[in-house]
Amino acid sequence: MAHGSDKKTKTAALIAAFIIFYCNFASAIYQTEKNKMNEENKRLRVGITIGDTNGIGIEVALKAVSVPEMMDMCTPLIYGSSKIISYHRNACNLPGFQINHTKSADKIKDNMPNLVECIDQDIKIELGHPTKQAGQAAFIALEAAVRDLKAGLIDVLVTAPINKDNIQSEQFQFPGHTEYLESAIGDGNKALMILCNANLRIALATIHLPLSKVPTALNADGIRNKLQLLNDSLKRDFNIDGPRIAVLSLNPHGGENGILGTEEKDIIIPAMQQAQDEDGILCFGPFAADGFFGARQYRRFDGVLAMYHDQGLAPFKTIAMDEGVNFTAGLPYVRTSPDHGTGYDIAGQGIANETSMRHAIYTAIDVYRSRMRYDEMRQNPLPKLFQDRGRDNVKLDLTKGE
Repeated sequence: MAHGSDKKTKTAALIAAFIIFYCNFASAIYQTEKNKMNEENKRLRVGITIGDTNGIGIEVALKAVSVPEMMDMCTPLIYGSSKIISYHRNACNLPGFQINHTKSADKIKDNMPNLVECIDQDIKIELGHPTKQAGQAAFIALEAAVRDLKAGLIDVLVTAPINKDNIQSEQFQFPGHTEYLESAIGDGNKALMILCNANLRIALATIHLPLSKVPTALNADGIRNKLQLLNDSLKRDFNIDGPRIAVLSLNPHGGENGILGTEEKDIIIPAMQQAQDEDGILCFGPFAADGFFGARQYRRFDGVLAMYHDQGLAPFKTIAMDEGVNFTAGLPYVRTSPDHGTGYDIAGQGIANETSMRHAIYTAIDVYRSRMRYDEMRQNPLPKLFQDRGRDNVKLDLTKGE
């Protein structure tokens, strides 16, 4: 009788443990789905830096956030100063709209655009002219926004164009935004510059380099790393399963088997072979850039890896100038930018097109939510639940039978 009683007790304990496990599991699933809905439905805080104060960045930022539908998508925070903003508003004859002024990003209003006052000194505006003061103001705004991004006060970062020369200082010694952000918020991760719109994504193997230095900067490990970053970004940031990547050649006509250059057979093809065989990346080419874009072969692929800056950006801006976005992949935080420059030639005239800035904001939001969904789909509550004990201290062990 005692043996039968012990067996019933163990069986009851197992049943109780299973019920506890099931309840915990169901509760975890419910909480995960609830958190997912809350996260997906929350209005994201988008930090926007003013860029060069003598260019068109402030104009396109103000135009982009002034439309009512923007408030349905996010809460914009422009980093700058009221004096600079007012100057551009008047110069460009922009219609007025309400902006909440604040000294800190933790004291904003969610139902309107916000201006984070981070530039205390007077900045002389000289529209259409590069000046050191304009570069200094651009860096102050960028530094303040990056600090708030790391502190969790904003969710994503959108940067207006800078002048890569006048922003240089002891604090900023980088060729551009991408390299600065890799250092400031990369946490050791490598950044990848991707130009994108709804149908085209072009990444760069080298970024801001003189053309004469590009061949020596290319190596098989570097190209393979860029392919890995692009492949990961296409999956996590753009929600593309099994992405197909086209790789462009460095030399005309793909090098013509070494007659016009050997980088293809010595560097690019071996890197692609490693990426295919060891990383499982679907990459094709290398394609001669002229025929690739001329024949619109890019439509057959999810992403393109170009070897240098203008090889990728010249065709991209021809195809998608107004709606193009510069996205920095590979970093723990989401950063985008319009795909144009400071536009000194039209600064202060009120004619700058804000479409690229608006799409930069939308893309930042889309990438943030895509990452959230991607990461949530790969979270598994089961290991934790198997380790938890019930209130009766009975641990469910499925490896043993009675």
